[in-house]
Amino acid sequence: MSGNDRQTTLRLYLAVGCGAAVGSLARFLCGYVIVSLLGWSALLATAFVNVFGSWVIMFFATLTRPDGRLMVGPAGRQFVTSGVCGGLTTFSAMSLDTFILLFEGDLGLAATYLASVVVLSLASAWLGYAMAIRINR
Repeated sequence: MSGNDRQTTLRLYLAVGCGAAVGSLARFLCGYVIVSLLGWSALLATAFVNVFGSWVIMFFATLTRPDGRLMVGPAGRQFVTSGVCGGLTTFSAMSLDTFILLFEGDLGLAATYLASVVVLSLASAWLGYAMAIRINR
């Protein structure tokens, strides 16, 4: 691997790592605001970051695709998509929340929660795509 290739690879690693730090901190702060300040359920905090992150990743990916309005290099794309969105969203916490509800015997809430987050996340991604497509015109 040449020196230039190593620099490019290192730049991608740093972009993802820094983005993940930003996304993870944003997830933590969303949870703090939703649970501690607003007094709402932790389930809503997890749902919110997943739904919002789905919108962000699709909106950004659509804006920065080859025919998009926003020209962003590979490091910038990885910073937002793999880094920020990867750190912000949390499938594992959603899985944990669902199993806790199941262990507590609340099958109905577990199913509703899981289905709602998945459907709302997909709808949010579609909305992000639709909004970015209009901007790309």
